[in-house]
Amino acid sequence: MRYKDYVWPYNPRTYTIDYQRVISVKKVPFGRYALQDLGPTRRIMRGEGEFVGENAYEEFKKLASVFYGEGPGMLVHPVWQCASAYFAELSLRQEPRKDYVAYSFAFWEDYTGHVTGLTAVAGPSGTVQTDTVPDDAPRYHTVIKGESLWSIAVDYGVDLNALIALNPQIKNPNLIQVGEKVRVQ
Repeated sequence: MRYKDYVWPYNPRTYTIDYQRVISVKKVPFGRYALQDLGPTRRIMRGEGEFVGENAYEEFKKLASVFYGEGPGMLVHPVWQCASAYFAELSLRQEPRKDYVAYSFAFWEDYTGHVTGLTAVAGPSGTVQTDTVPDDAPRYHTVIKGESLWSIAVDYGVDLNALIALNPQIKNPNLIQVGEKVRVQ
């Protein structure tokens, strides 16, 4: 796992993502109420881990120095989608020792247009279904702020070299622009 320029020596033991939606409740006469969906809000990425070994506390201090940095950074997890996020919480879970430090953390997503990859469309009789695309049809991804070809390859489960080969229009694979269309299949 990586955040800004800090790379964990090994991944945290647990890692969860909380998806949240804001719902407003309005009281109406005669004991009734109305709900209003205000939409999704930030995702919160939480985890717990340990640093073990003779320099465990030194490693925690490096992580803490990243916490004190200002502004959002790119959070890269080997399984989950990359996200621009703020390092919001860092806690020691026990008294630190030189050779062992247990910690927990939380990152808050900096909303930059999170996309799930699914599109809901109304089907027959008003049911909601997921829009599907034939398996052999080309699929494209629109680049959002903070993404790289590597993060897109991870998100779609595509080998990075295969992704580069699918996109000969990209002259420099290290430089992609927000809004650019990248073929992923």
